[in-house]
Amino acid sequence: MTGNYEAYCRDLLISIRKITRAIDLHSIYLKKEFGLTIPQLIILLEVSNTKEISITDLSKLINLSQATVTDIVNRLVKNQFLSKERNDKDKRMVVIKPLKKCMNLLEQAPPPLQEVFTQRFAALENWEQLMLLSALSRVVNLMSAEEIDAAPILTSGSI
Repeated sequence: MTGNYEAYCRDLLISIRKITRAIDLHSIYLKKEFGLTIPQLIILLEVSNTKEISITDLSKLINLSQATVTDIVNRLVKNQFLSKERNDKDKRMVVIKPLKKCMNLLEQAPPPLQEVFTQRFAALENWEQLMLLSALSRVVNLMSAEEIDAAPILTSGSI
C-alpha cells in the first residue's frame, strides 16, 4: 500500500461528511425559515412551473413514487399552498394547482440544493462530469450502498 492512503481516506471521509452536513444545514434552514422540507419545496416549484399537473405526471417529473407525492401534496393542500381540482376536460382526473400562498413563498425561498449543484455541474467539462460520476459511483460501491433506492433530491432522512 502507498503511504498516503490513510491521508487520502481521511480527506475523502471529511469530504463525504461535508456533503452530508451541507444537505442537513440546507434542510434545517428551509424548515426553520419557511416551514418546508426539501421535497415539499421541489413539489411547489414544479407545480408552480406547470400551473396544473396530475399526481402521476408530477411523480414522474420529480422521480418519486405516486404514494410519496400524494402524501406530500395532501400536506401542502392542507396548509393551503396547493389545491386539488377536477380537470376541466376530464372530470375523472384530479389536477394540482398552486395557490397564492405558494407563489408568495416561492418568491422568498432559496432554490433546492440540487438546483445549484446541477447548474454548477452543467458548467463543468464533459470529462470532469464523467470523472466525478465515476468517482462517486465508486464511493457508493465502497460503502456497499448500491442497492439503496434514492431519488435525485438532496435531502436528509426519508422523503
